[in-house]
Amino acid sequence: MNINLQRAVDRLAGVPICAGLSLLEKLRVFFAGESKPQAPKRILIVLLSEMGSLVLAQPMFAELKRRYPNAELHMLMFRKNREVLDLLGVMPKENVITLNDKALGEFAGDSLKAISKMRSLDFDVVIDCELFTRASSVFSYLSGAKVHVGFYAHTQEGLYRGSFMNRKVMYNPYRHLSQQFLTMVDAISSSGTPIAKAPAHEVSAPPMLQFAEGELETVAAELHRDFPLIKDKRLVLVYPDGGLLPIRAWPPAYYKQLCDELLKAGYAVGLIGLPDAKPLAQEIVAHCKHELCIDLAGYTKSVRHLLAVFHRASLLVTNDGGPGQFAALTPLPTLVFFGPETPALYSPLAPNIHCLFTGLSCSPCLTAYNHRNSPCDGNNQCLQQITPEQVLVKAHALLQEAQ
Repeated sequence: MNINLQRAVDRLAGVPICAGLSLLEKLRVFFAGESKPQAPKRILIVLLSEMGSLVLAQPMFAELKRRYPNAELHMLMFRKNREVLDLLGVMPKENVITLNDKALGEFAGDSLKAISKMRSLDFDVVIDCELFTRASSVFSYLSGAKVHVGFYAHTQEGLYRGSFMNRKVMYNPYRHLSQQFLTMVDAISSSGTPIAKAPAHEVSAPPMLQFAEGELETVAAELHRDFPLIKDKRLVLVYPDGGLLPIRAWPPAYYKQLCDELLKAGYAVGLIGLPDAKPLAQEIVAHCKHELCIDLAGYTKSVRHLLAVFHRASLLVTNDGGPGQFAALTPLPTLVFFGPETPALYSPLAPNIHCLFTGLSCSPCLTAYNHRNSPCDGNNQCLQQITPEQVLVKAHALLQEAQ
């Protein structure tokens, strides 16, 4: 499903379903009473959205294991993001429930199977990590968990997703998302309004991904075999694709200028991305007309393979998206463009990540309060005002530091 169809289904079907479930919960509480906090034996985390959010949630997974070492952790997520979760190694593979969101019919069928599976597991706690989507809220309630943790909007209008959460965490647009995920752990056993009145958690970089002995050397050798001209060159990786939200992309003309200048300086340049990003990658390669500018879109077989390639590179320049978050699991110096979204909330948490953000009066415009549906007319000045010259200065500085 494309993102506009997802939003439409979430709004048109989600609102009445959430209203019905809210009424059902009121009747349940009236007859059975409120659920009492207790040490959970089985916890479900619902995090359906982008792959990068899983990296930002890593501190939450670690804190859950620290506080509830005897509890089983389970996950409900989109199937396309499964690989990243397995890569992080935060829970047993058999504890992951997936949904296929490629088509509405497949999503509906998987949803029924997921609900049946969740009900059979008898969860004590569910943590809904999504920012105001109704689908995640519905799944959380239908999981059957007695303690339901999730974000709520307080007095904000237009974000209704039911009133059945009994551990409501007030969404805080001034705190990094990783800190807010940690507050959700606090909320399991906290009370009061707003819940979990405690100092903000300190968050640190996620642990780096560990590779098997010889694995990085093998990947580098394969890369040099496939692209022999880059073997003795320092490699700059570039991710120009905007993914599901094209408004987050730095202009292609700027990427072309950046690649031209890096090639003139003697660096090799590799365009990365999923197979869907190949047309743009080929366009930039065709523009550069240089033997050291190579198309790696669709080249890597997995996220793990991509991160191994990161170890061969000297710099990554990327739009806000998965590659920037994944770079936090490696030592690769990385430049990430922000504009429609803010690094204050979504910056990867690692010292090798450097964010570029202009902070215009209208930026950020993709927020939890508008379902990440920007009012921008497509003229994303927040990114266009980050010039290739500015990026080149920062890129050369990082490349010199990494020598």
